[in-house]
Order: sequence, then structure tokens, then C-alpha cells
Amino acid sequence: MMTLELLATQIREILARENAPASREQVAGLLKSALGDQAFIAAQFATEVGARKVLYEDPTLGFCIVAHEYAGAKDSGPHDHGPSWAIYGQAAGETLMRDYAFVAPGQVRETRSYLMRPGDVHVYNEGVVHSPSRVMSTRLIRIEGMNLAGVVRAECKVAEGV
Repeated sequence: MMTLELLATQIREILARENAPASREQVAGLLKSALGDQAFIAAQFATEVGARKVLYEDPTLGFCIVAHEYAGAKDSGPHDHGPSWAIYGQAAGETLMRDYAFVAPGQVRETRSYLMRPGDVHVYNEGVVHSPSRVMSTRLIRIEGMNLAGVVRAECKVAEGV
């Protein structure tokens, strides 16, 4: 059975060796495995979560494990995670994700879209612009390279006619 403490320990072991895109894919694999454990998911959402609840923040490496619970529909505009990376894990509900590429400063065009269902995990490295859209209530577990509360992120406009 996966626990928050075990997940944090395993993530720390991977990121302590190297905090690089390949390492983050390994972390994504851990999160995917954790999302397959219904007892783990139930434990993380056993108390009030709301839009953002930090479940764990590593005192040395700074990464965070965060729970998100959204009631009803929610759209977010294209954005990145500033100087950090994030790994999204869908725990319940569905999220339509869109990825973008820059076409001019502050302007992006959509490059692909995909539906994240329970158990799906996706890595967004530094500078990757994306946007989530939900038509129903959802639950997510997200791993952040640093605590993103208050971090300035690039917000982008979708370029017209591109």
C-alpha cells in the first residue's frame, strides 16, 4: 500500500540523484502507481482539500505534493509554472489538457489536446505552456518542483488566426 510518506521518500531518492526531465518521468511513474491505489487516494482526500492543499513539502529539495479538488466546471488560461516544473496526476473526474507553443512573445498556439482520466499522469517541464479545462468536479494530485503558491507564471494569449 502506498502512503504519502513512502511516496515522498521515493520522490526524494530520485530527485536527490538528479532533478532532470528523465528523473521527473520516473517520479511520474511513482505518481501513476500511487493513483492506482484507491486507499492512497482516499487518504489524501479524507479531509477538506479545496482548490489547493500542500500535503508534503520537502525541507531539503523543496518539491511539494499537492492535492487539488475542484467542484464543477473550471477553465484556466494558457500558463507555465514559472521557474519550476509540475507533474499532474488525475485522481478523479476528467481534465481536458491543451499544450501550446510560442508564436510571438506572450502569444501561443495550441499544438495538441488530450483528455486526462483517473490514473493518467503528465509531466510539464519548465517553460511548457498548457491549460486545463474541466466540465465536472475533479481531483488531482500534483507534484511541484517547488511550492508554486505565489510564484509568478507566464500567462499567455492564444494568437488569433495561427
